[in-house]
Amino acid sequence: MVEYNNITFIHDQAYNFIDLDQLFSFLLNSIIKPMNNITKRLFWGIIVLLILFLSIWYFTRPKPVTVSLYTVTKGKVEKTVANTRVGTVKACRRSMVAPGVGGEVSNLLVTEGNSVEKGQILIELWNDDLKAKLKLAEAEKLSAKARVEELCRIASGAKRELRRVKRLSKDNMISEELVDKAQTEFEATSAACEGAKAQINVSDAQIEMTRAALERTIIRAPFKGIVAEVNAEIGEFATPSPLGIPTLPTIDLIDTSCMYISAPIDEVDAPPIALGMNACVHLDAFPERRCNGKVRRIAPYVLDTEKQARTVEVEVVIVDPEDLEGLLPGYSADIEIYLDVKTDVLRIPTEAVLEGYRVYLYNPETTSISERKFKPGIANWNYTEVKSGLEAGDKIVLSVGREDVKPGIKVIPEMNEKNLPLL
Repeated sequence: MVEYNNITFIHDQAYNFIDLDQLFSFLLNSIIKPMNNITKRLFWGIIVLLILFLSIWYFTRPKPVTVSLYTVTKGKVEKTVANTRVGTVKACRRSMVAPGVGGEVSNLLVTEGNSVEKGQILIELWNDDLKAKLKLAEAEKLSAKARVEELCRIASGAKRELRRVKRLSKDNMISEELVDKAQTEFEATSAACEGAKAQINVSDAQIEMTRAALERTIIRAPFKGIVAEVNAEIGEFATPSPLGIPTLPTIDLIDTSCMYISAPIDEVDAPPIALGMNACVHLDAFPERRCNGKVRRIAPYVLDTEKQARTVEVEVVIVDPEDLEGLLPGYSADIEIYLDVKTDVLRIPTEAVLEGYRVYLYNPETTSISERKFKPGIANWNYTEVKSGLEAGDKIVLSVGREDVKPGIKVIPEMNEKNLPLL
């Protein structure tokens, strides 16, 4: 409170309020009564105009705007690159399996969603004729082995007989004709023995050929995985899937132990990307980020399907097995590749940055805001590094998009549930 000429003034921040009774008494006795009529009229006119002016100013003055503030601190900032259009989750291995030959499905051993091991039989076509041929070839091999045993024993006897005949010939006890006959008999039986052995090789080849034909009627899992789709029923005719002809696969098998995201990166952002860089994956189907990805492939060419939006296809593989839980091929996904990471640097939220790298700085003494430019460093969607222009502890306006937020206005910091400023 302040006293002036016996008048008590009450000071409250930016405005002065006067005790009205003392004011009117002072004006009446000290100023108005000594005036003549013309002066009084002029005085009261000035008073009315002043009151009108003050009323207009009071009701039209800018009111303080409630804003959200952020205290500038140090932390980690990453420089990232993200895809321009939505990416897709894909399996590292996915096989559209079909039989090697056409035939009737006689045995269907899996259904959609089954987990299978490598080499497990999935579908078998009718192949009774090939199984019979295989049995016949195996029986012929056994017969050939018996024939070899017989002929080779005869050849062995002929060899012993030839030795005896030659000893007798040395003593001139038998004729030369008998020696020639024994020699011929030995050579003939030896040739028959070798021919029988060759027949076993023929039987082996016949068996292998029949087994190969039989295997073409059986669909086996080429790797461990999940059966995603089955396009066959027992009794239906299954056909191969030749190249260039769009046909449904008999079995769609997916290896869920390895997943990657394929996404297009703008050609301007692609050059700094390198194999092995860390990346985060954002999935529309899940709220959390999965940040155990690594760049495994960068396409060696630019996609120019859309002339005004040329992109480079980049693949990010999920490294941590825990991040594969719930992940399904075909999910839409976005990738965020980390080009550079800085820790313990001054940073501010990117949403508070205005065009030209400006922010609204809060002055707690005047409760007003002013514009401040700063020198930026690396940035991402969340934070921007501050190299100069701001200091730790400075408070900046976070809600820059609110109406009437501009330099020079008075603001009121938002309060939390404990009536403390949200800084």
